[in-house]
Amino acid sequence: MTETSPAPGRRFPWSHRTRPGVDLALAIPLFLLETGWAVLDAIYGAGLEVWAAQGEQARIDAAELAFMERLRVLQIAALVLVVLAVVFRARWTAIAHLLLALLLGGALSVERHDWERSHSAPGCVHYRAGC
Repeated sequence: MTETSPAPGRRFPWSHRTRPGVDLALAIPLFLLETGWAVLDAIYGAGLEVWAAQGEQARIDAAELAFMERLRVLQIAALVLVVLAVVFRARWTAIAHLLLALLLGGALSVERHDWERSHSAPGCVHYRAGC
């Protein structure tokens, strides 16, 4: 009888859980990098552009809209990293990026609320027929 060797097993990303050390080594720096990116973008990207506008409402509005768009793109990137972390079964990386996506969603909703509040058309304050 001939002895057959087992076929080499394929290693799919989801076949084994990522080791905790590797997982944490990716999760912590990426979380800090992305959080720092969002904070520095708020300070230097949007804040300095609003400061440089010196009261020109069109430039201020453009800077605020661009900042909201950059927050949305960063949130989408964080959610893509959540999906990749789930595929590679990296639990801490997925949790860290999900937390970051939630924080970015909160910041984005605050920015949109401020935008809508400052750009809403003046309307009727009292619910009377004479408004």
